[in-house]
Amino acid sequence: MAYQRYNGYQYETSPRKIQPEYETRKKKNPYDINKKSTARKVSKRKVVKSKMKPKAKVALYVAISFIVLFGLSYRNSLITENFNKKEKLKEQLSSVQKENEQLKVNIESSLNLKNIEQQAKELLGMQKLDNKQKVYINLPKKDYIEPAVEEVEVEENLNIWQKIWRGLTQSIR
Repeated sequence: MAYQRYNGYQYETSPRKIQPEYETRKKKNPYDINKKSTARKVSKRKVVKSKMKPKAKVALYVAISFIVLFGLSYRNSLITENFNKKEKLKEQLSSVQKENEQLKVNIESSLNLKNIEQQAKELLGMQKLDNKQKVYINLPKKDYIEPAVEEVEVEENLNIWQKIWRGLTQSIR
C-alpha cells in the first residue's frame, strides 16, 4: 500500500514534508541597480508585447487586404486593357470589310462589257472590226495528236477475293 490518508492519519513510514505558509524574502542589495532596471524592462516588454499583438494583427490584416485589393484592381485593369484591344480590332475588321466590299463593287462594275468597250475606245483608241479586216484561214484536218503507246489499266474498286481471282485468271492465260 502506497501513501494513503485517512482522517489525518498517515500510514506510511516516511514523514510528511511540511511546507512553510509564507515565502522568505531575500534581502535587497542596495547596490544592485541593474536587477531593478532589468526587471522593469522585462515587465515593460511584456506590456509592450501584449499591446503590440493586437496592433500587429490589425496591421497584418490591413496589409493582406491591401495586397488582395491591389491584385484585384490589377487584374481588372488587364481585363479592361484586353477588352479595349478587342474593340479596336473589331473596328479595324469592320473597316477592312467595308473597304473590301467597295473594292468588290468597283471590280464588278469595271468588268461590265460596256465599260470595257467604252474605255477601249476612249483610252486606247480601239474600234470594232470591219468585214475588210477579217481574214479567214483553212486548216488541214490532219490529227496532230499521237496515240499512247502504253496500255493504261484502270483498277476498279475490287475486294480481295476478286483481286485474287483476277490474278489467277491472268496467270493462266
